[in-house]
Amino acid sequence: MILYKNDIKKLTEIIASHTKVFLLLDENSNRFCLSIINNIDFLKSNTIKIVIPSGEHNKNIETVQYIWSKLIENHADRKSLLINVGGGMVTDIGGFAASCYQRGIDFINIPTTLLGMIDASIGGKTGIDFQGLKNQIGVFSQPIAVVVLFEFLESLPKRELLSGLAEVIKCGFIADKAFLEAKLPLTHEFVIKAIKAKDEITASDTNEKGRRKILNFGHTIGHALETYLLDTQKSITHGEGVALGMIPALYLSEKYLNLNHQITLYYKEIYKQNFNRIDLTDIPIESLMEIMLHDKKNEGGDIRFVLIEDYGKPVFDVVVKHDDIIDSINYLIDYQNDANYWGR
Repeated sequence: MILYKNDIKKLTEIIASHTKVFLLLDENSNRFCLSIINNIDFLKSNTIKIVIPSGEHNKNIETVQYIWSKLIENHADRKSLLINVGGGMVTDIGGFAASCYQRGIDFINIPTTLLGMIDASIGGKTGIDFQGLKNQIGVFSQPIAVVVLFEFLESLPKRELLSGLAEVIKCGFIADKAFLEAKLPLTHEFVIKAIKAKDEITASDTNEKGRRKILNFGHTIGHALETYLLDTQKSITHGEGVALGMIPALYLSEKYLNLNHQITLYYKEIYKQNFNRIDLTDIPIESLMEIMLHDKKNEGGDIRFVLIEDYGKPVFDVVVKHDDIIDSINYLIDYQNDANYWGR
């Protein structure tokens, strides 16, 4: 259920049906977003706040244990509610904590980033990172509501907005070509359209057995880059990883599905217009390959990609040879290092 500001009365009724209400925030959402929540009168007066450290590197079992300990300490029962307020890190870990506590309590996601609104909070994927692997432990569990408040977008840094823009652009390849025309600042109507696209795809395949896999376009290599760079000075956002990962995915689409090369060239221009050049020359490809071997889409040791035949014609579970993956990564590195192309 997707709710907007004009649905606050309905949200208030949902919250009132629970015995206790817990508000999960990270340090950033507690500092910058809580005032917006407080200005919209839908919470119980006795709401209990839980604040966790910010950052993807804190999306781990230790943080989950802290959330559980706070729920136990405050006598949360099965009719309690956890409201996750923050970006994808908060909704991922909060959904996971709620889904496991006493075998599952209700939770609501209130995403505070563009990426969270159009992607992370929708579809019921919850989880944590484990042993350096992104979202390796988790469950499919649906929030009883996702609340979209556009006020949060007004103060977001441009880098965070661009991270969400990458997921919008991705929809141009797997769903509607019109998404490729997305530019900042996005209108509310455009954001709602992206939310509906994600919601429709995930609702048709809640446990990612088939069609939902198309949402992973650009993610196989993108996730590997994000994971490898996580604790370095070159760390990238999820959206930046996806923006990069779509370039080798298009390269492989040409090789495996005869994609028109002009589509790849078109996206490279879109990338140049919206995202920064990132120096990838120091990243060992062998390390990226090792990370990709743990990708959740794999079967029997084969690395599987989502590729496209044309705009709006994605194909999932494409087994790609290791040598071709390496070639596609080198294609990406060459693109990022082309001084003539970037004019620097």
